[in-house]
Amino acid sequence: MGMKIYNSLNRRLEDFEPLNPEQVTIYSCGPTVYDYIHMGNARTALVTDIIRRYLLYKGYNVKLVQNLTDIDDKIIRRAAELGISVKQLAHQNGEAYFEDSQRLGIQPADVHPKATEHIREMIDLIQILIDKGAAYVVDGSVYYRVDQFAEYGKLSNRKPEDLLAGARVEINEEKEDPRDFDMWKAAKPGEPSWDSPWGKGRPGWHIECSAMAMKHLGETIDIHAGGEDLLFPHHENEIAQSELATGVTFARYWMHVAFLKIDGKRMGKSEKNFILLRDALDHYPTEVIRHFLISAHYRHPLDYNQESLTKSEGALRRLNNCLDTLKQYDGEVGLNEKTDVPLQHAVQEMKARFTQAMDTDFNTAQALGAIFSLVSEVNKAFNTLDEMAAPVLAEAYQALAETCQVLGIYNNVETQEETGDNVEQRDELVKLLLEIRQEARNRKDWETSDKIRDRLKELNIQIQDTHHSTTWKFTTK
Repeated sequence: MGMKIYNSLNRRLEDFEPLNPEQVTIYSCGPTVYDYIHMGNARTALVTDIIRRYLLYKGYNVKLVQNLTDIDDKIIRRAAELGISVKQLAHQNGEAYFEDSQRLGIQPADVHPKATEHIREMIDLIQILIDKGAAYVVDGSVYYRVDQFAEYGKLSNRKPEDLLAGARVEINEEKEDPRDFDMWKAAKPGEPSWDSPWGKGRPGWHIECSAMAMKHLGETIDIHAGGEDLLFPHHENEIAQSELATGVTFARYWMHVAFLKIDGKRMGKSEKNFILLRDALDHYPTEVIRHFLISAHYRHPLDYNQESLTKSEGALRRLNNCLDTLKQYDGEVGLNEKTDVPLQHAVQEMKARFTQAMDTDFNTAQALGAIFSLVSEVNKAFNTLDEMAAPVLAEAYQALAETCQVLGIYNNVETQEETGDNVEQRDELVKLLLEIRQEARNRKDWETSDKIRDRLKELNIQIQDTHHSTTWKFTTK
């Protein structure tokens, strides 16, 4: 079975067939950098990160573009409130966004275009629409004629009489039709502006993404992602202006991430009930936040609360304990063809379940279920396996490490402070102490054995005796 994606445009699961099998193109609507991002924003960015990770895991080449809106009414108002320039505010918050994203383990996009760096492309696109009669100029502003695009409303599935009920739709007497939206705003005193054929001004919100997506990915892209709040009017308007200008499909698959909620209400700055991502990361490890944000399917609302985060924290503790125990077997080879233990079958079953879950519209909730089922099997089987089963444990480690890395909830790369010779010397020292302890146990010198165990525990090294061997791992203080 191939991959399937729920396409918001057609409101059904569809087979995923990229336009170019050699490279999947993704455009993700990034932040408007008037403030720090909150956990709801982070969920959308994280979903896009995992989509790219999984496509790479499947063997695709991927080009991801995520924009930054650095000129907007909100940015202008906030800069005025703070008494700084729009450019300074946008730069500060843009850098903060990259810092917060990095802390969450979100890998940078291939291109992070800024609106203010693509004014020429926006002007050219607007001019094409004017020449086609799909846009008109009024006192230095340019508006898109919604009635010129026969399919307007196909993404949001709204009737013509409902098309005014969306975010950022302004009542403006200059418009020929109340549904028309601005693509270029005539300059106002004290606001940033750029030269254009229609006079000084700045771009409207919707034209930015169309121009930047086509600039960096071409006229037709495979996947366009964003929060569900952008479906109308932003994404609806992107389709209208892009497809009328080019005559081809703008995006083949539209993906929308559901809201993060708090106290039953959508998390958002307008609701004044938001949790900043950086604040959450100050209280919880990266992997815990990531686990929580993907614990529900991306199209399902998710409630932010202490209980859920505590559950994620406990789940990650179990996962890391399992991985730490298995890691010492990494690299073991020579699986005997006659080896037939339940754990070996559990590993294969986990891989199949993980792939099926992610192939079905990136169902991270089910993917996590597959991973933790194997964790349970490992914990049950570990004490019953003999030394000949080391390759099976190595296989379990590799399967868990690879799938967890796709989700970004495990990183088996040592930190900078624990690399190279230091790591090797540390490991060799622990092994030596365990050998001395085993010799003491063989002599039934339980006092020395327990002393070594207790001293290692004080150093945050936990040992575990099984029927056939002794294992060790680091623990948190």
